[in-house]
Amino acid sequence: MFDLKGRVVVVSGASSGLGAQMAEGFAKQGADLVITARRLDRLEALSEKIRAMGVKCLPVQCDVTDTESVNNAAGVVEKEFGKVDVLVNCAGSAKNAGVLNMTNEEWDFTITTDITSVFLVTRAFGNIMKKNNYGRIINIASMYGLVGNTAIDTVAYHTAKGGVVNFTRAVAAELAKYNITCNAICPGYFATELTIETLETEAFQAYMRATVPMGRYGKEGELNAAAIFLASDEASYVTGAILPVDGGYTAV
Repeated sequence: MFDLKGRVVVVSGASSGLGAQMAEGFAKQGADLVITARRLDRLEALSEKIRAMGVKCLPVQCDVTDTESVNNAAGVVEKEFGKVDVLVNCAGSAKNAGVLNMTNEEWDFTITTDITSVFLVTRAFGNIMKKNNYGRIINIASMYGLVGNTAIDTVAYHTAKGGVVNFTRAVAAELAKYNITCNAICPGYFATELTIETLETEAFQAYMRATVPMGRYGKEGELNAAAIFLASDEASYVTGAILPVDGGYTAV
């Protein structure tokens, strides 16, 4: 089960963090990878690592907030592979502030980066999937798209990720007739190069013990299995699903 040999998987935001982790996870299942981000040097370094696993890997520089950049990236991928089987929308960023203090610029940046980008990328690569009557779209939302929080004020991020959750349902309903599924994963606190210092502080460790039933953050690679399942042929009847991978944070 979950053999992805011969499948072409596109992962946005793959230069670091969860995107890079998932790209490696797909490669281990035999998939050929297309990894996109703005930092081409980081992509090229990861590409070498992935190719050493015996699969193809194409690094493509792409700004997911720019329509022309996204469409150009989709054209490069279609020319190289002729198809896209799986799309993982992982790219994102945020400006953190509360509703009373957030500036228009901070709001616009977060909404554009975390939800408008998902629309742009899904439109571009979804049209390639439609031609082949097959596709798996996986949107990386967040547990913060399902609930509020008391750890940090980040209203635009909550809003954008909540948008990704219902965007997923809308796309699932719309594209089912083309044999394209669309699902979302809602990660909890995960260790990446950007988060590890915060996660390891005594204050945050105490917060996780109080709010996360499993009492810890997600380790490197613990998101991969969910993505691999949703990308697989075995998940052919799963669409519109919202899967938290959060140690139980949203269960309490």
